Amino acid sequence: MVAPRVNEGLLQIAGVDEVGRGALFGPVVAAAVILLPVAAERLVKVGVKDSKQLRAADREILYETIKTHAVAFCIGMASVREIDRMNILQASLLAMRRAVMRLSITPDLCLIDGNRAIPAFAIDQRTIVKGDQREPAIAAASILAKVWRDRLLVRLDRRYPGYHLASNKGYGSRAHQLALETLGPSPQHRLSFSPCQRSLFQSPPQPAISPAIPML
Repeated sequence: MVAPRVNEGLLQIAGVDEVGRGALFGPVVAAAVILLPVAAERLVKVGVKDSKQLRAADREILYETIKTHAVAFCIGMASVREIDRMNILQASLLAMRRAVMRLSITPDLCLIDGNRAIPAFAIDQRTIVKGDQREPAIAAASILAKVWRDRLLVRLDRRYPGYHLASNKGYGSRAHQLALETLGPSPQHRLSFSPCQRSLFQSPPQPAISPAIPML
């Protein structure tokens, strides 16, 4: 990975990525990060790359390093209710939109991980397949989004015990699916996802609890 060539002649470029699309529980979370070229080069040297290729402990360290070197960064998310209402793809794009729009600086260009652009978006954007492996700003965004969401799931594990959220981070591990069969879905499970739908018929639903997500 090298510092992106596409930022030549532009003032501010934001890398944008999301995490949590495949999870059964909790919001989908996106991050937007603006880096100057010199900061991008420095972050690559200290190990910034696709968050999936990093250990959790390394992501935690890089999370703080990225925040220090970024011109601007922000988190956006789409709730479980929004995921169930509009589908996970559209909710992911909504989370990305929110992350970009809440930046303290409006970027000239957004580099979006994947092949789907944010719909009806006023800011110029470019989609990059496997962008978290090719563009430092996208890799940085993937790390911020991953760490933020993981921290949130650890906190939600205390609110919704029994699903092993601190370890599985809301994904469909065997332990998580067994808990779904036993406990039924919580108010933060994605009922539009088939494993959560099946669990509705296998066990009584939990009492309604406020679906508010704590902010970190």
